[in-house]
Amino acid sequence: MTLIAGPLKAELEALYGAADRHYHGLAHIKELLRLAAEYHRELADPDAVEAAIWFHDVVYDSRRADNELRSAALAGERLASRVEPKRLRHITGMIEATAGHALPDFDDPAALRDAALFLDMDLSILGAPPHVFDAYEAGVRREYDWVSEADWRTGRRSVLQRFLSREHIFHTDIFRTACETKARENLSRSLARL
Repeated sequence: MTLIAGPLKAELEALYGAADRHYHGLAHIKELLRLAAEYHRELADPDAVEAAIWFHDVVYDSRRADNELRSAALAGERLASRVEPKRLRHITGMIEATAGHALPDFDDPAALRDAALFLDMDLSILGAPPHVFDAYEAGVRREYDWVSEADWRTGRRSVLQRFLSREHIFHTDIFRTACETKARENLSRSLARL
């Protein structure tokens, strides 16, 4: 049974619909929900993953570095009466893990697998066709329009190089097979433009 419905879903949709969201908005959430539905059979707790999807970017201020923690805290507040504490820790842990896209420290192998798939879904845009990836980059740049071009290039270069320096960008074989090569091509192409 979905954890995101009724007034809570309406609240989240309104937050994702803010005018300053050019990539981290409702279209991004809908794409992740589509992926979660596509890989539903791979997920141990699809409703927890759905909740993490809905909350992972709900607090988004490009001038702050603690959006993931604030998003996880909001999820904790809104979902505390709907789920048991251990499950809620898995949801908030997945959200917090989007800060660096490293796996959270979960003891439960099924929850860890769900987190890996969730993180890979969130990064799947990196392995999109070039025109889709370019639109994503343009949207993120608009979200950081307050940053000077020189500072943007320096910061973006650092982010792209961090992903490229990993042994694998994606945690699961599913997404490595589907996205890894194209993601490396897109990131390298973007880096060359910077």
